[in-house]
Amino acid sequence: MTIRFSTRSRRIATALTLSASLSMVGMSALPAAAAKTPNQLVIGTLYASSGSFATSSISSYDGLKFWAATVDRQGGVYVKALHKKVKIVIKAYNDQSSATTAATLYNQLITMDKVNVLVSDFGSVLTSVAVPIAQEHHQLLFDVTGTGASFFTKSNPYLVLTSLPTSAIWPNSLANYLVKQKTKRVAVLYDTNDFDQSQYNTLVSRLKAAHITPVYTGGVPTSTTNYAIIDHAIAASNPQAVVEFGYPNNDIAFLQSLNANGVHFPKVFTIFPGQQLQLMQQNVGVSGLANTLTYPTPPLLQYNRVNFGMPLSAFEKQFPSVEHHPVDFLTVAGYNAGLIIQKTLETSPTLTQLGMRHAVNSFSGTLNTIDGQFKIDSTGAQIGERLPVGQLIKRGNGLAVKFLQH
Repeated sequence: MTIRFSTRSRRIATALTLSASLSMVGMSALPAAAAKTPNQLVIGTLYASSGSFATSSISSYDGLKFWAATVDRQGGVYVKALHKKVKIVIKAYNDQSSATTAATLYNQLITMDKVNVLVSDFGSVLTSVAVPIAQEHHQLLFDVTGTGASFFTKSNPYLVLTSLPTSAIWPNSLANYLVKQKTKRVAVLYDTNDFDQSQYNTLVSRLKAAHITPVYTGGVPTSTTNYAIIDHAIAASNPQAVVEFGYPNNDIAFLQSLNANGVHFPKVFTIFPGQQLQLMQQNVGVSGLANTLTYPTPPLLQYNRVNFGMPLSAFEKQFPSVEHHPVDFLTVAGYNAGLIIQKTLETSPTLTQLGMRHAVNSFSGTLNTIDGQFKIDSTGAQIGERLPVGQLIKRGNGLAVKFLQH
């Protein structure tokens, strides 16, 4: 596998030669640079080596790289449109966790680098700028973890969510659990971004349908790091359960604040202990996470009966030896995105962007991977996967998950 990091040169476009055979296999609609690469296929993506999304972004990027290295060791990915295997080249730029920088770099990948396949960076904030840019340029966007519900519309056929359901349906299991437990006094704190706000909207709607009106609701900027005043405001509402919807840095700061200020609630829910447990444990500690609620995801949630790609057990053995850090959900998500791309290339008779989108539709609902069932609706939103509710239980020097609600 060849990995090419950020540079603004156009060596890919100038160094590769045109293959006349491409027009014979339905490739005339490919961008110019792609048409010059019959023996390799260029995947363009972004990652963040610094800033608030760095830990999650790098994990996801490492998962995608691992997938590319795996298929390249097998001679490349089979491309039905070319009737042969080709090697994968990843063209990656560093957006430094900045949506503004990401917008510029997504444009560059499409208009200057003319990549065959476009993959978004981690999360809804960094994906939010990619969605309209990809649509404007009629470029299919493989969206790894950008789950904001507003991204998915019937007017945009250029979007596929690969590795998580849309965040608007995440809280269904949480709402079911709270209602089942007869939890009447619920406080909900959320970050004001697509990812978290869509979860807030769903949870509050579901609670109100069960005649539960939250005793506290509040939205804060995604950049929030000081929760001391908020903690005490929530405590004043005397909740039985506190739900905090944020990104990893928010979850860490919120839980650290509770511990530092000696504020305790009967139930506390945060998102990212279920996705990046080791990161959360390093920053909050075992005692600070014990008994908290979360959405368990792979590897806490085990999928070993697969019909495409590695089962989780094999992935957990092989990934650390290549990327030199443990598996978390974001590495699974990045690898899974690679699998969806691979299946698309194996299935599509053409490498046109809409041709690949139609190919995704054709295998939607039939694919079981390391991340569960891959199934999308007409807007490209992932609907096959479900997120249960679990509780982190102290076990020895670490934590294990107890599943509470599916």
